[in-house]
Amino acid sequence: MVAFSHTDTGTSESEWAASGVAALPELPLSADELADMTFVVLAAHPDDETLGAGGFLAKLHAAGAAVEVLLCTAGEASHPDSQTTTPEQLAAVRLTEFDSAVSGLNPSATWRFLELADGQLAASTERIADSLRAAVAGRPADSVTIIAPYRHDGHTDHDTLGSIAAEVAAQGGHGLLEYPIWYWLWAGPDDSTWNSWVRVPLADQDQRAKQRAMGAHLSQTKPLSDQPGDETLLSDTFLEHFRRPWEAFAWHPSTAGSNSAADAERIFDEVHSREEDPWSYTTSWYERRKRSLTLAALPEESYESGLELGCSIGTLSEELAQRCQQFLGVDASSAALAQAAKRLARFPSAHAKHLTMPGEWPEGTFDLVVLSETGYYLSPDELSELLARIEATTRHGGTLVLCHWRHPISGWQLDAEAVHAMARTQLGWPTHGLYREKDFMLEILLAPERTA
Repeated sequence: MVAFSHTDTGTSESEWAASGVAALPELPLSADELADMTFVVLAAHPDDETLGAGGFLAKLHAAGAAVEVLLCTAGEASHPDSQTTTPEQLAAVRLTEFDSAVSGLNPSATWRFLELADGQLAASTERIADSLRAAVAGRPADSVTIIAPYRHDGHTDHDTLGSIAAEVAAQGGHGLLEYPIWYWLWAGPDDSTWNSWVRVPLADQDQRAKQRAMGAHLSQTKPLSDQPGDETLLSDTFLEHFRRPWEAFAWHPSTAGSNSAADAERIFDEVHSREEDPWSYTTSWYERRKRSLTLAALPEESYESGLELGCSIGTLSEELAQRCQQFLGVDASSAALAQAAKRLARFPSAHAKHLTMPGEWPEGTFDLVVLSETGYYLSPDELSELLARIEATTRHGGTLVLCHWRHPISGWQLDAEAVHAMARTQLGWPTHGLYREKDFMLEILLAPERTA
């Protein structure tokens, strides 16, 4: 985490102006393309949306794009030493300022307040992610772009929110625009990160709307009073960074409809590098219960050789390993496999291996193959190839376990029903057991016994 204070002088705007940042390539989306899209904007605190993306919000209004803003906190902790204004009073002031600013930037935008605690967003990651997924649900993945704080901005709430947005965007195949705020203070032109960003030029009316919106946040740009603890939070030198005739974003285009096995390593390495357990495998009752049901559904007490395809961090792997004389867990994510390997280390005959399926495949044959929460991360052609590999390497009478989340997997072509249907049709193996509930389905197929 970068250490800085809002009172730091930081990098001057003249230094940034001399860096060449104003010559960054423009965001490659035309006004017509913007008009056909929906933008979901995340703000950790009132004024984030204005400083980081206010001009762009005004441009989106002019283009006719749909905009929804999710405000996480009221920014009530901005003046912790105030002797004149309580956090509750400040929250009310800042929410009023936020409403005025957003209304001026984009009168057609809607906004929702999540009522989370300022400075503590890291404790609410699941709620934020659920709110964001709900906001983008029901629309084609490639028609939605998320706008969020830069995930390495240096402020803990900004970083948390940016990481959540990046994860949801990657999983759903949505576009992502990350806006820096405090980066302009603590970083400098010699930090090469900005070289890969894009620029959004602002028309005169966009700049004017942004300046009016900045002026609406009086609790941040002016002192609350002349008493100690009520000093101005955002200095004039800092605000110079946001008077530019352009805004800069880290741009990640939509990957909707194009994701395949080749993308798995990149996507899931990124997810696992941010969090050790991004899907709460170790803590969620849903995940623990699902593992118990999966293990209970196995028709045999023990197996000679087991293979788990897409083992992730190895929570199911370590339980399967106890039922197999030999066990191998494979995954495309090196970051996830590092954890799986640690979990399997106590089993001498169990191993984890980095493979991107179906192009890569382990040697040997298996009497237990587990494909859990993985099949829909392949294209139909890739799943067909994977099933052919399974058929060729599963022993006669062997067990194939299929277990998948039943809700839509945005950004990928397949879902649970499609994966299981393809397996039944292509393999033609009898179903030993099938269990469905609202959130997942679990199915056991048995390879035919050897015929005489």
